[in-house]
Amino acid sequence: MSQAKWTMRLSRLSLRLAIAALAIAAIGLVLARYDIIPKLAGFAGLGAGGLLAIFAVLSGLAGLVLNLRHKTATRKAAIWALVLSLPFVGFMASRPMAAGGAPALHDITTNLANPPAFTKLSLRADNLAGVGTLNQWRVLHAKAYPDLQPVRIERPAAQVLADAARIAGQNGWDIALNDPATGQLEATASVSFIRFHDDIIVRVVASPDGKASLVDLRSVSRVGVGDLGVNAKRIRAFIAALQQG
Repeated sequence: MSQAKWTMRLSRLSLRLAIAALAIAAIGLVLARYDIIPKLAGFAGLGAGGLLAIFAVLSGLAGLVLNLRHKTATRKAAIWALVLSLPFVGFMASRPMAAGGAPALHDITTNLANPPAFTKLSLRADNLAGVGTLNQWRVLHAKAYPDLQPVRIERPAAQVLADAARIAGQNGWDIALNDPATGQLEATASVSFIRFHDDIIVRVVASPDGKASLVDLRSVSRVGVGDLGVNAKRIRAFIAALQQG
């Protein structure tokens, strides 16, 4: 086969791969967003699209180089393949970096000794997936997030819980429980375009003198083993907002 034919085939193939990559990723994301397919299946579609995009970049680069030697009518196809696939590949490559080396944990709390327990919402049945035992979860968690500790806030418990409910609403969380009697708030947050669901507990306990509050949080992903650091970031942001009042 002549070099010109190879050039044309590679250029056309690269564009087809780029279009297929975007289509597979988009279909998977949309179907998962509306729960037509499981969330992880939609995420797998994103990964499959990313893999195809890598092949589109490689074949597009090869087609472009060959077009520099033997210009063909398919040169624009190779260019468009790169235009479509390079940003996608860049986005996929940036996800691990955005996680900041977060460990494969999906259950994050400020209190390892006595984590808040769900009463209205349910803790996932396979909550120890990826860690095996409760002790191993505590060891990994303590090493990864030593900054997450119970927080003392110099306001009465009733006020702190009311502030927590207000902040949860501002964040767009669906509140399932707001119980001043027990000092507990439970809510669900949606994450990313797919709308992964994470369940959160805010537990507020009054100090002995009643003038301050001790606050603990817990944020748990409903699916997956790791969370790319999302739950810890959520807890830190919520604590910062709650401290401001």
